[in-house]
Amino acid sequence: MGKPVNLNRFRKDKARAEKKARADANAAKFGQSKAHKTVVKLKQDKQSRDLDGHKVEE
Repeated sequence: MGKPVNLNRFRKDKARAEKKARADANAAKFGQSKAHKTVVKLKQDKQSRDLDGHKVEE
C-alpha cells in the first residue's frame, strides 16, 4: 500500500499553485519595470515643461 495522502493539504497546495500562476500572469500582463516607469515620468515632465514654455502671459 502507498502512503496515506492528506486530501486537504493536496487541495490547498493545488489552490495555492493556481493562485501563484494567476498572479504571475497578471504581473506579466499589467506590470511595468522601474526603468519603464522612469522613462514615462521623464517624458511627462518634459511635455509639461514644453507646454509651460509656450504659454503666453498677458
